[in-house]
Amino acid sequence: MTMTIEILSSVLGWATVINLSIVTVWFLGFTFYHDAVFRLHSKWFKLSEEKFDTIHYAGMAFYKISTYLLNLVPYLAIQIVT
Repeated sequence: MTMTIEILSSVLGWATVINLSIVTVWFLGFTFYHDAVFRLHSKWFKLSEEKFDTIHYAGMAFYKISTYLLNLVPYLAIQIVT
């Protein structure tokens, strides 16, 4: 199978949807199960609650920005030129 522009566009579109779904589930899990997840992680690692929150917030931000730059922007560029 050859990679056509239509296939690449479809792959990037679905990758964007999947990645944004993952970060949404991460956010919802972090919001609703914060205390349980913090207790579990604090048993494994020596983390303050503030550091734990910062790590997750930065991770979600990095994941979301990476999704925009690596999936959404190329998808939109392909849509503009085709």
